[in-house]
Amino acid sequence: MGLAAAGVAVAVVLNAFVSAVGVLTGAVLLGVLAANVGVVTPLFAPGIQFTAKKILRIGVALLGLRLAVSDVLGLGPAVLAVIVTVVVVTFVGTVRLGRWLNAGEGTTLLVATGFSICGASAVAAMNGVAEQDEEDVAKALGLVTLCGSLAMLVLPALQPFTGLSNLAYGIWAGASVHEVAQVVAAAAPVTGALAIAVAVKLTRVVLLAPMLAAVSFVQRRKASAAQRPPLLPLFVGVFLLMIGIRSTGLVPANVLTVVNTIDGYLLAAALFALGTAVRLRTLRRAGLPAALLGLLSTALIAGLAYLGAVLVT
Repeated sequence: MGLAAAGVAVAVVLNAFVSAVGVLTGAVLLGVLAANVGVVTPLFAPGIQFTAKKILRIGVALLGLRLAVSDVLGLGPAVLAVIVTVVVVTFVGTVRLGRWLNAGEGTTLLVATGFSICGASAVAAMNGVAEQDEEDVAKALGLVTLCGSLAMLVLPALQPFTGLSNLAYGIWAGASVHEVAQVVAAAAPVTGALAIAVAVKLTRVVLLAPMLAAVSFVQRRKASAAQRPPLLPLFVGVFLLMIGIRSTGLVPANVLTVVNTIDGYLLAAALFALGTAVRLRTLRRAGLPAALLGLLSTALIAGLAYLGAVLVT
């Protein structure tokens, strides 16, 4: 755990100097770097595994405190319909693309989740429900980081040519860019787009719980009685409970700030640990099918979100 904590500290410093690199994205990249320069030795293996599994689930559960039902409903039925449609179609479409490209079942499931919901955090959460090989996790994390960073840079550059209002651009960015920090970086350059972009993005995060529950249900049907996972994993149930607690409005703002800050560090530590499974050799071996899956899934969600933004504004 000490190595992950050091990685988080460096990610925080990096974010202070390069704000476009969010702490979570920085933590993944630093984990990859640490693994590929030989810093991660077998001595660190127990702490890395604990952080990648136990700390991750705590971090995902606490994500619920960032969301209030009133914030979600405040977007209105049309925007909510767009968000749900974009998430579902992107997930199903990415799964089908992965099968067509023969990108591998594990990689495809994790990429579909990360690209449709909330990037590396969603990849990690899905791996907590349907555990995949380290190589599949590594591919998915690498793709979601690279493609999300690309979207973060491309969307603001395209905005003047899209014909979208600033409000519509915020919906487009929030509904299509992968990580929360990447959404902030993509929306901030456009006046008036940031607030709606973040609200739309966090609403996508709400859909993480039903998606994990649905996959868990499918896993139960495939597994033998002795190996069946719980229908609703504990950390997903706590995630929903946290949303309910936040929605009461009884939690003081200063408490929420502290808890959300701590949760950010927990998620960063978990993503650093997961990043240490990424070997550049693995990404090279993933080859064209995985790369095409990432690019096509990014294009799919961007196209769907753009169409939705046009329709509701």
